[in-house]
This record gives sequence, C-alpha cells and structure tokens, in this order.
Amino acid sequence: MFGRAPKKSDNSKYYEVLGVPKTASPDDLKKAYKKAAIKNHPDKGGDPEKITCFYGHSNLTLLFLDLMIMRVQYEHLMYASAMYLCFLHFVFKELAHAYEVLSDPEKREIYDQYGEDALKEGMGGGGDMHDPFDIFSSFFGGSSFGGGGSSRGRRQRRGEDVVHPLKVSLEDLYLGTSKKLSLSRNVLCSKCKGKGSKSGASTTCSGCQGNGMKVTIRQLGPGMIQQMQHPCNQCKGTGETISDRDRCPQCKGEKVVQEKKVLEVHVETGMQNGQKVTFPGVADEAPDMVTGDIVFVLQQKEHPKFQRKGDDLFVERTLSLTEALCGFQCILTHLDGRQLLIKSHPGEVLKPDSYKAINDEGMPIYRRSFMKGKLYIHFNVEFPDSLSPDQVQGLAKVLPPKPQSQLTDMELDECEETALHDVNIEDEMRRKQAQRQEAYDEDEDMYGGGAQRVQCAQQ
Repeated sequence: MFGRAPKKSDNSKYYEVLGVPKTASPDDLKKAYKKAAIKNHPDKGGDPEKITCFYGHSNLTLLFLDLMIMRVQYEHLMYASAMYLCFLHFVFKELAHAYEVLSDPEKREIYDQYGEDALKEGMGGGGDMHDPFDIFSSFFGGSSFGGGGSSRGRRQRRGEDVVHPLKVSLEDLYLGTSKKLSLSRNVLCSKCKGKGSKSGASTTCSGCQGNGMKVTIRQLGPGMIQQMQHPCNQCKGTGETISDRDRCPQCKGEKVVQEKKVLEVHVETGMQNGQKVTFPGVADEAPDMVTGDIVFVLQQKEHPKFQRKGDDLFVERTLSLTEALCGFQCILTHLDGRQLLIKSHPGEVLKPDSYKAINDEGMPIYRRSFMKGKLYIHFNVEFPDSLSPDQVQGLAKVLPPKPQSQLTDMELDECEETALHDVNIEDEMRRKQAQRQEAYDEDEDMYGGGAQRVQCAQQ
C-alpha cells in the first residue's frame, strides 16, 4: 500500500484525552466519551482543570480580575471572553476526534502501531474529522444544553402560545355553547416561502455573527462583572440580514404577513371557570420555528341569582317569619329555563341560616353531563320589627309556653333594671377601632414620636 512504513509517532494522546487505558474496550470508550462530553461541553462552561491549563487560573473571574488590575481596556475583556469560548470548543473538538479514531477498529489499529501522524498521512481512510457536535448528538439526541453545534443536532425552537380570555355566562357553562372569534396572526409569506428575499438568499448578520444574540459585559464594581445576553438589534434576533434590493415585495423582508382567522370555540357543558380551550399550532408562524398554540381561558361572569362551587349550585331564599313557621311554596327558574316548585313539608319549621339540598339539580359534570351536582338553598328568615299587644297574646296562645323565672320577688327587687337599644355591631367595632387609633396618635404626639429610652453609658 505504501512504499515505506510511516514513522512512529505519539500513540497515547487520544487515550489520555478520553482518560482510558490502551486496553479499553469499545464499551469503556463509549462510557468515557459520554462522561467527558457532558463535562467539557462549551455550553456547560468546560472542565475547570483544562481551563486551568489554558489560563493558569481555576476560575475565569480571577482572570478578569487580573486584567482589571492591569488596567486592560474593556475591549480586551471581550477578547479574553472570546478566547475562552474558542478554547472550550477546541477541547470539545479534541475529545470528539479522539473518540472517532479509537471507536473505529481500523483507525485504532493504525493509531496504536504508528500514531497520529499515520492517520494524517491518509492511512485508515484519511484524516477528515466529523462535526464534534454531530458525534455528541448521536449520543444525546441533539444539543441538550441549548448551545452551539450542528444545526442538524439543534432542536427546533417553539413559538410562544397566544392566550386570550373568553367571558362566558353561567348559562353557557350549564348548557354548553359555541362562540366564533376573529383573530389576526402572522403566517409565513407565500411569495418568498418565509425567506424574506426574492432570491431566497440572506447574509449573515455582521452585528452578531449570525447568532441572533449579542453578549455585553458590564463592570459592576472591583472584581465584579455581569454578562448579559440580548437579541441583536440589527437582525432582530434572526442572525440574517437581507439587502434592500432583494427584499420580498409582499412581506418587505419580514418573512411573515398578517392573516385573519376565525376560530369557533366550543364551550362544553360543565366546564369550569379558568378552564382552557386549546387550538394547537395556530398561533403566530415564524421561520424555523414550531408554531405555538392559541389558548382561550374561560372567565365566568357573575350571576345575579346562582353561585357555583365546583359541581354544585347555591341560591339564597329569604322567608317571612310566617313562611318559616307555617310553611312556604315558591317557584325557582333554573339556568335552562325550567320552573322548579320548591315547598316545605307540612308542619316543618325552617330556622334562620339553614340549608336544604335538591339532588341532581346542580351543574353538569364535565364530560359526564348525565351526572349533576346538587342545588343548595340557603334560607334566611325575616323577623318583624315589632308586634302589637293583641299579636303577642295570640302568639303566646299557639307557641310553646315561656320558661318560668326561678327568681323570687325579693331577688328581683334587688336587681338593677337595664334598657336594651338597637346597635349595628359592624359599625360599632369600626368606631371603637377608630377611637383606639386616635388615642394612640395622641400618645405619639405627646411623647415626641415615642417614649425616649434612657441609655446607659458603658464604662
């Protein structure tokens, strides 16, 4: 094959890079590469030991501090940061190349016999190297740290979801309804297929070098630096620029145009306040992005009669004292228009603040509309303000007798007679709270913002 055997060169470097002995099996190589690839990936910051070898420091912050002490200008800090990232990529590339050679039986045999120079001279299929990020992606299914690497291994970004509130009545949630809504959204330009240019070509943005993002470093203080990332203002985060002459006449280089879309939202029976209705993949479109969803969030409007709690309904009913004692009968119009006849049992006395329930007259249960919750009725009893002597005598005859007093006439003579008066307890408590606050403010003014404490001088 060759006129003469190649000279032997270093054949231990690749094993040292992976941290394995020369007797390592293919499985050992895989395990070593996976472990080292995660540790040395540029998006993870690299291996501190290797950074030490490159910079002479175990922490990049120390390098920046040294540079500031030496009064290096701001541009030099940016240069040092760029050099640091280049070194991380070099380490990662070296790691991938070592695994690529040693995982190939033919290349490994040549490397063990003749070293790295033999591979560079063309033995074993040549010295061409694959993209190190492609090798990483074959193990981990893409650039799992969100950073650089091959576009084939990079996960496609997903567009943002668009969320709209949708107000619905309690009747809508009880019966179910459909609502048509017209929305505007961005879609890829049909003329340029989302390229933004007539020729379909674009130029890498000079401001961000095609990354779509810019990194700025700001000095917070001695030895403190903040690194911030923000979208490039020249290309609006796309990483590309289009010349004015080549811009698409339809989208003006924006790659997307506005479109009106009508969506029909189906509100199913039993849906809850805050529940979401999702339309997948119909949000704003953008090049090289998975389209997000449009999400409608149901917002129940307040009902004048019914209150909903889960799958149950609550309604208030005020009775007169006569109705509470002698029985009542009323008609309640339900959410679907049905007339419900509600009446008490003969001889039943309804007490103030009592509840009664009617089964299967609450809200339909979501996606089990044949099942319903309960309808609770909260009864309040309205008492008369006063009674005439004749009414008192009449009630005394039909009501249970009053309990007899156990006190003697002598004991009653010794008691002090009192008078009851009407009071609104909430107003009374507010008035007392205001009085306490006024008294506290007066004390503050009297003592000049609080009693002064006597301080003892420490000898």
